[in-house]
Amino acid sequence: MLHKTVGIVIRTQDYGETHKLVTIFTKKLGKVTAISRGANRPRSRLSAVSQLFIEGDFLLYVNKGLGTLNQGEVIASYRNIREDLMRTAYAAYIAELTDKLLEEKDPDPFIYEQLKQTLDWMNEKAHYEIPVMMYELKLFQKGGFAPVIDKCVNCGSTEKPFGFSIKEGGALCPRCTTLDEQVISLEPALFKVLSICLNVGLERVGKINVKEKNIRMLRSIIDQYYDRYGGFQLKSKKFLDQIDKFES
Repeated sequence: MLHKTVGIVIRTQDYGETHKLVTIFTKKLGKVTAISRGANRPRSRLSAVSQLFIEGDFLLYVNKGLGTLNQGEVIASYRNIREDLMRTAYAAYIAELTDKLLEEKDPDPFIYEQLKQTLDWMNEKAHYEIPVMMYELKLFQKGGFAPVIDKCVNCGSTEKPFGFSIKEGGALCPRCTTLDEQVISLEPALFKVLSICLNVGLERVGKINVKEKNIRMLRSIIDQYYDRYGGFQLKSKKFLDQIDKFES
């Protein structure tokens, strides 16, 4: 059946000498994998819309197996992301994470809009680290392994100050911090940032001001958390880790 739908390309793979397999996260159909015939030919009309991160208006033939990309028109190319190594690396990471955590043909308009908002932010604004984390945590929630932030993961208490436990899967109240010798002490303001990242859509955020050292701390926590609970080894994440070690 033919479908006309807006979508974002989250994965590409060469298929033979001239074709590509493209995985498109569509707003209407969910995640769809389709063959883009001739997309690797220089003058192919499908070449531009078969690139990673492209948001496009697609005409797809979808059946039980592999679909077919018949037509496409670029809506957003995210040029600024493509021209910056770190932006490209993080965009590749969230695209791969999206691909791993979403089921085929399972529409989720909210996650779609959050991905689009994140790419828009990365393309247009200087600081994008917090928006990326906001999107990650919503994917963790979609995958069923998001951390507990607003109450103690052990006893349910809201008594503060909380500590964050990778081992226990979220916040621990003062009485329960003894459960984890490696509990991470966080300022209440950082727990508020984590709560916003998990529960607030990016479209509701106008301005983000978080100190660089706090961004690094949150980045480390989310990375450790995913390593323990995520379940997927991501090539893009390994590349980001290598960049981080090089810059350190």
